[in-house]
Amino acid sequence: MTGPDALAVLERRPDLVFHVSEEAGIARFEPRPMPRHPGNAVWAIDAAHLPHYLLPRDCPRACWARGAATTEADAARFASSAPRVIAVEWAWLARIRRTRLHVYAFDAAPFAPLDDIAGYVISRVGVTPVAVAEVDDTLRALAAREVELRIVPSLWPLHDAIAASSLDFSIIRMRNAAPR
Repeated sequence: MTGPDALAVLERRPDLVFHVSEEAGIARFEPRPMPRHPGNAVWAIDAAHLPHYLLPRDCPRACWARGAATTEADAARFASSAPRVIAVEWAWLARIRRTRLHVYAFDAAPFAPLDDIAGYVISRVGVTPVAVAEVDDTLRALAAREVELRIVPSLWPLHDAIAASSLDFSIIRMRNAAPR
């Protein structure tokens, strides 16, 4: 599927989960070893957390939103008018701007939840995409999903503060962040 609304159409379908890749033309996804989890699986994400992955694969990021257990103090400390915030480092901005993404949609039936706060789901069997949406402008895709994008010199202060907070959060690819 192409066009600016293609992904939005897929996201509205509750029977789908997603895998984002910089690689085009993947016809089938087979279970592979998962770091930090036993066994092989196909990894995907639910629609609510899809914005966390509308960035280059290796881009380090801190993502957060207010959750049911978020304290008023943490909500004020990390305030935003957006329902979801993603912070990335300045060093990644040019790559973010030029990256083209392919969002593979799968029938959710063979997937089971792995982490509800992060939106991770896994399938222990191979799956074939039912649709693919192209994302040519990741910044526009994030804006369309009401994500506040914060660009910072270093993610480490946010990493530490968010991990110690009551927010719902996901911290991704920190091994690629600027050194402390």
